[in-house]
Amino acid sequence: MSHSPTHTSTSERNRVLAAVVVGTTIEWYDFFIYAFMANLVFAQLFFEPAGEGLGQIISLVTIGISFLFRPLGAFLAGHFGDRLGRRPMLVITLLLMGAATTLVGALPTYEQIGILAPILLMLLRILQGLSAGGEWGGAVLMAIEHSPTHRRGLFGSFVQSGVPLGMLIATGVLAGVRAIFEGDSFLEWGWRIPFFVSIILVVVGYIVRRAVEESPVFLEIKETAQQESAPIKQVFTKYGTIVLLCAMVFMGNNAVGYMTTGGYIQGLASRPTDAGGYGFDPVGVQLANLAGAVSWLVFTFIAGWLSDRIGRKPLYLIGWVTLAVGVVPLFTLTAQGVGGVAIATTILGVGLGLTYGAQAAWYAESFPASVRFSGVSIAYAIGAVFGGAFAPTIAQALLQATGSTWSIVVYLLGMVVLAVVGTLLLRDRSQIPLTIEFEHGGNWEDWKKGDGDPAGVASGAARDSR
Repeated sequence: MSHSPTHTSTSERNRVLAAVVVGTTIEWYDFFIYAFMANLVFAQLFFEPAGEGLGQIISLVTIGISFLFRPLGAFLAGHFGDRLGRRPMLVITLLLMGAATTLVGALPTYEQIGILAPILLMLLRILQGLSAGGEWGGAVLMAIEHSPTHRRGLFGSFVQSGVPLGMLIATGVLAGVRAIFEGDSFLEWGWRIPFFVSIILVVVGYIVRRAVEESPVFLEIKETAQQESAPIKQVFTKYGTIVLLCAMVFMGNNAVGYMTTGGYIQGLASRPTDAGGYGFDPVGVQLANLAGAVSWLVFTFIAGWLSDRIGRKPLYLIGWVTLAVGVVPLFTLTAQGVGGVAIATTILGVGLGLTYGAQAAWYAESFPASVRFSGVSIAYAIGAVFGGAFAPTIAQALLQATGSTWSIVVYLLGMVVLAVVGTLLLRDRSQIPLTIEFEHGGNWEDWKKGDGDPAGVASGAARDSR
């Protein structure tokens, strides 16, 4: 019996979409809360002996450290996801992220236990990186492998929505906490509250994710005994170029996105002027950033829907132009006040959404079934390491070295150009069958959209999806 995505019931698809949205949102809430705090208070709480300027740089470096461990998380989750299934990895990564985040909130500070405090902080950040490295690939495949062929972009955009939704919730929670705990009380205790909120969210996510069925494509792979014994090795030996191109595509979005998701804009706008910031109202800045999160969320869904109609590559090329337009005035607008932050992040959110919404579908269509989990996870992790991992740190270093935010703009535009190159070189495989039969039938390697379909697979898939 073949388990085709086209035979997945509507109710099961809805459960899957709910599971990936809830779980991914929680994962990114946890991730962003850390990034926000690294910009706002960790320099004082954990790295104070380093001094004001260096302490801030080190605090931002801890954001990037987790990215260095994302590839390891991707390797592990990809290997076991291709061998044991997609669903177990979704549950494990969620629990790992939630535990690490909660423990960050319970950490003693440098003043209380000395050098052990930043060491423990970095260890927990590494656990977050391992979790994030495996989370995305599993969520993508659960959504895409359950979706109808002609709606993969839209279904994949639900996974992608976890980033702006996570940022939306994290920003809202942080704004509320900062409004309640003003001044020194936020530094003494209030900063811990958003980390403890993660416990509630993880319980909800665990219940939802445990209720979904395994991916039909993986069931088909298991049934036909077609699991690769070493999927990671196969990814690099056979599909290394595709991994590189997929990573390049993500680097531009990730570097620019981490100006907001990494908390850099919020930190720059709300830090006191004597600490190198603009000194705007912290609560107002957080609320202004909500506008950017909403913009990103809306255009993420628009991008997924539109990519099913015009293709992944054309949509991305439109998105890169839009993103570049948002990057140019980003810091000029931010310097104008809370209203400027809202306008800047809203404009930026349009381009971020258009270059993120279709990513899940394009990645999944770029790798064959037997190594798909490994392929999408590793490509995503590499793109994150060289894209957003140290983007806030680089931005701060450029600002301190040049005294001008225009140096940051040039850096971000350079990352966008690199992503455009990757987009032009990566093949658009919209509508390609995702089944193991198609891969082992010898058609996957030769597939070109609109250029040869020897078995009439695309037309058959389209008929099945209707």
